[in-house]
Amino acid sequence: MFPSISLAQEIGLAVLLVAGLVWVLGLGHMLWDSRFHQPEPGAYEGVAVIPAQRCAAMHPMESVELTEAEEEAFAGLIRTIALR
Repeated sequence: MFPSISLAQEIGLAVLLVAGLVWVLGLGHMLWDSRFHQPEPGAYEGVAVIPAQRCAAMHPMESVELTEAEEEAFAGLIRTIALR
C-alpha cells in the first residue's frame, strides 16, 4: 500500500481504521436509537422499590426536635438542591 512503511505498520493502520469505522458506526447507531426512542406508556424509569417511610410515632428515638434556626438552615439547604 505505502512503499515507505513496513507490512506490520500497514496492518496496524488497517486495524486502526477498521476500529475507528466500527466506533463511528456504533456511535451513530446509538444516537439514532436514542433520538427516536419513545418510552412505553406507564414505564417508570426511577427506583423500582422505595422503602416505606416510618412515622415518628413508631419509636421515640427516631424523632428529633429542631430549633427555628436549624429548620431555616435545612429549608435553605433544600432550596439549593437542583430539581429536574
